[in-house]
Amino acid sequence: MKIVHFIDHLDLRRGGPAGAVVALATAMAERSHSVVVTTTTARDVPTSWGTQPRAPRCVELPVLRTRLLSPEAKAQLREVIKGADVVHLHGVWEPSNAQVARIARQLRVPYMISLRGMLDDWSMDQRWLKKRVYWFFSGKRYLERAAAVHCTAKLELKQSKKWFPLRLGRVLYNLMDLRQFDSMPGPEAVRLKWPALATEAPKLLFLSRMSSKKGLEHLIEAAAILTKQAVAHNAMPPVVIVAGTGDEAYEAECKKLVKKLNLDSTVHFVGHVGGVEKISLLQACDLFVLPTSQENFGFVFFEALAAGLPVVTTNLIDTAGEIEDSGAGFIVEQSANAIAKACELALAEGQALRERGKAGRAWTFEHLNSETSAAAFESLYKEYSQEGVDFRAPLPSATDARSSSDR
Repeated sequence: MKIVHFIDHLDLRRGGPAGAVVALATAMAERSHSVVVTTTTARDVPTSWGTQPRAPRCVELPVLRTRLLSPEAKAQLREVIKGADVVHLHGVWEPSNAQVARIARQLRVPYMISLRGMLDDWSMDQRWLKKRVYWFFSGKRYLERAAAVHCTAKLELKQSKKWFPLRLGRVLYNLMDLRQFDSMPGPEAVRLKWPALATEAPKLLFLSRMSSKKGLEHLIEAAAILTKQAVAHNAMPPVVIVAGTGDEAYEAECKKLVKKLNLDSTVHFVGHVGGVEKISLLQACDLFVLPTSQENFGFVFFEALAAGLPVVTTNLIDTAGEIEDSGAGFIVEQSANAIAKACELALAEGQALRERGKAGRAWTFEHLNSETSAAAFESLYKEYSQEGVDFRAPLPSATDARSSSDR
């Protein structure tokens, strides 16, 4: 097959979707398909794509100041999409996605959409008026004319199905390249770099893009509770490692909170950590803690599990069920008290917590291996090949589809 992807930003600093596209495109190319990734920002293109004969090709498209695709970009897309079997779009709210979908329809090439959590209830409450205006004028048509709408968890489909015909919804786990977790580097490198990791204190890791959505303030407040408890019992207070960059104003607020709670010796901000060093950091800690307000998949959860690190997170994420099923997850409400209690109970397990980590690693390798996920996407692409979609056929509205499904 010829598969064309479009993602507005191929930039890993903006979160997980870019990594998902890279992993999926690479896997499809390795399965002998012709794969082209189109984007307006080609920041994180793997070097192997330009050196290996069977690898995806990346096309960077020029945009106007309004972030709309330029006439030149649309002409390039027509040449790329012409003769394709399927176009895979990633995201909802970027106007460029609707432009690419329109070109695909004109060329009679089916397209599918990966929502990337953009229609979850929490996401829809952010800038809600602007999103509803866009949905009315453009987004509704964009979704309803897709061949399929991809969700990464059952809970994502449950929340988002009100915005598109239910018959289009498909649930497939994101593809993850777990080969980097086959032989891990060990914790020694980061212990040398950050001495706080070399102590006997329990170690909690926050690793994510800096954003108010991620709820770091709840972990900082939980650390204050745990520190107070440790002092009362003459025990070592926890070490909290905060890894990530992003919203500088939010990071400054969190650092101010650390000072206010006298946690300077407890909470350590280490900036962006990636590659082999990230895996070493995962291995050096006892718990991964992300008190987030919303995640549709959250690659970092499953990276932690793949490294054998148990996870504490909130019941606001789409993959809460999967993380619990792994045997290495603690799912709680988004509050400092709930997070502190979960960390306290988890750390008290001792060897049993390490066994949980092993179970989580085994679950991740069984359910999220690239072969299984790649085969599922390949099957979906084939299902919606060019012969299987008639863009002339009338499409029911989202309301019609829900009504018929309820009867």
